Amino acid sequence: MARTDEPAPIDALLDDAEVLADTYDDYDTEAARRRVTARRTRDGAACPGGAAAAPRHHPSAHEQAAHDLNLAVALILNAPEAAAGLTRLVDHDRIDPEGAVVFAALLHLTGHQDAAQFWWQFAAGGGNRTAAFCLFLAHQRRAEFQDAAHWRAQSRRLPRSGRPRTPATLSSLLPETVRHDLLSQCRHGRHPTLPAPLEAVINRLRIDSADEDFGEVPQPAVTLPDDLTPDS
Repeated sequence: MARTDEPAPIDALLDDAEVLADTYDDYDTEAARRRVTARRTRDGAACPGGAAAAPRHHPSAHEQAAHDLNLAVALILNAPEAAAGLTRLVDHDRIDPEGAVVFAALLHLTGHQDAAQFWWQFAAGGGNRTAAFCLFLAHQRRAEFQDAAHWRAQSRRLPRSGRPRTPATLSSLLPETVRHDLLSQCRHGRHPTLPAPLEAVINRLRIDSADEDFGEVPQPAVTLPDDLTPDS
């Protein structure tokens, strides 16, 4: 992935990423997974001692969705307005759905998958198409195809934000080296992770365990943007 000096706004990045959704048009994902399972079983039986065959070079649809979600999360956190969006999320006068998209991205990186889904659904309910697209990928990677189709339709139905391009002079949410490392990890096909000190910041957040559908859901703190850039 080529590095750019002025990352595009979150919605613009995900508008570009939405072309990935066309990969799944007219694609029978359930049948594909059955074919993959059958092929691996057959190839494994042909190996000495019945050992499992080496992974295929071409991932299945749910594996591709997992990669695409990781990339989307890295792009969200690399956007120049990510810090401002997260700050607006804890503004009690006006909670910004875009900030919930950013917060969910952080939760995804630190393994809080259900909580990330909670905040993406919160943002999608506020009309954020990026959140709906992330939900499409999250359900697709878990082979929850009916839910994935619903959120893919929502991501296409919701209007673009229409916000002007955010000046690149805004302070970034994460240190530059961390942002570049997230994208590098995606390039190499790995699940991107935050450095341990930044992951600890997320894991120390207050937990709301009252949600009956998602269980324990971390809550954003007013100091979170500053805590993620301690050297800025």
